[in-house]
Amino acid sequence: MKITIESHRSDWANTYAKEANKISQIFGKELVDIYHIGSTSIPGIMAKPIIDILPVVKDINKVDQYNSYFENIDYEVLGEFGIENRRYFTKSDKVTNERLFHVHTFDIHNKTDINRHLAFKAYLIKHPDIAKEYSNLKETLFAKFNGDKESYINGKDSFIKQTEAKALVWYKENETR
Repeated sequence: MKITIESHRSDWANTYAKEANKISQIFGKELVDIYHIGSTSIPGIMAKPIIDILPVVKDINKVDQYNSYFENIDYEVLGEFGIENRRYFTKSDKVTNERLFHVHTFDIHNKTDINRHLAFKAYLIKHPDIAKEYSNLKETLFAKFNGDKESYINGKDSFIKQTEAKALVWYKENETR
């Protein structure tokens, strides 16, 4: 499968806000918080033009009861999709079939997964030199692998894991949610 990456777009924040509002309405009182995560949430870096959204809910086991509501707004319901205690939803454009949104839903008690996403984002925003390094890596991998999704993702893995480890230490020392 081929991917595209592009320079940061200022409209991504607004696109996130509109979709987050829809998701917030679905979850209602079950929702604790909702975040824009992933590369589209980090100004100045290259990104696949797919908005990643992280809803935090009171009880992950109640999320499945909302599946039909997500389907009604054109989401595909994918369950845990390889990550225990997550509920994952994707939305694609009806005409082009291009992916638009990834929704990674976690329980409020799952601090590990929530914090790794929030820490990575916050760390790159506060450390623009590392964000630039990540962006450059993405451009290099995209060109090297001609947009092949699996090779591109595998090529980023080591950088992400190393940066995530540093980010979690930094986040614990510097950030509060």
